[in-house]
Amino acid sequence: MKSRSSLFRPIALALSLLALPAAAASPAWKPERNVELIIPTAAGSGSDRTGRLIQSLMQDKNLVDRPVTVVNKPGGGGTIGLNYLTQQTDTGHHFLVTSPTLLTNHILGKTTVTYRDLTPVAVIGADFVVFSVRADSPVKTGMELVDRLKKDADSVNFALANALGNHNHIAIGEVARAVGADIKNLKVVVFNSSGQVATSLLGGHVDVIASPASQVLQHAKSGKARIIAVASERRLTGALASIPTWKEQGVPAVSANWRNVVGTKGMSDAQVAYWDKVFAQLVQQPEWKKAADASLTENIYLNSAETRKQLDQLYEQLTVTLRALGLAK
Repeated sequence: MKSRSSLFRPIALALSLLALPAAAASPAWKPERNVELIIPTAAGSGSDRTGRLIQSLMQDKNLVDRPVTVVNKPGGGGTIGLNYLTQQTDTGHHFLVTSPTLLTNHILGKTTVTYRDLTPVAVIGADFVVFSVRADSPVKTGMELVDRLKKDADSVNFALANALGNHNHIAIGEVARAVGADIKNLKVVVFNSSGQVATSLLGGHVDVIASPASQVLQHAKSGKARIIAVASERRLTGALASIPTWKEQGVPAVSANWRNVVGTKGMSDAQVAYWDKVFAQLVQQPEWKKAADASLTENIYLNSAETRKQLDQLYEQLTVTLRALGLAK
């Protein structure tokens, strides 16, 4: 017959195991090999500069104890970089620094890959779209522009850079849709660069441009242009603090070039927790804040769970607007 002490020994062992700290039972994850940041644009682009700043801060500030490399995969409007990420099987070590093209490329039928095929990691900033006119334009405010759009949408010539269906075009569509203007009769001219867009405005070739603030603020300061609205939730800070939002002017339009980081599909909870901590620390670095201020980027941070919720909401919003613009089915 077993003694009372031997009978209780297994129970005591079980209780002692339950008492172990969670970290001991489930060790915290950290990268086991090199970390790769994938940039879907060419070297020297805005996304490339963002990616290289992330790389340097991760290493210089000892946020990551493994080497971090930047790999440029330009082309296909961002789809080449996206496809490259989906080919990686080493979860937790490969990340794409991207933008709303992550969503719009799928909505527009340019790729079969959606954000649901990836792991949302972080939102690390936003360039909200501003609407600008020449200094001598008869349009003085956002509401005066709205009045013209409601009376005759094709009486206003808009300009933007790069491509129809991007965040600048979507911003124009959001405003038109919100005020009930004839969205499919909007006149939009597309230029190859933001510099050409500004030149077209100052030369009197177009009436309104939709662009990042960094592309027009210099002209506004010199008295050549006037920023009449910003498509943000609330007033921005710093040099943009005096610009009224569309919401202030009665138009519920919000549009931005969101700076997102996504990883491979199937990242574990421990991997997500690790990168949540890294990016939360990264956006607090003085060098990061200085770069954001210099480029007029709002230093907004969302963790993985918050980023997933935002992507869900944004995908639905962009789908509605792109359909209204006649670009998506």
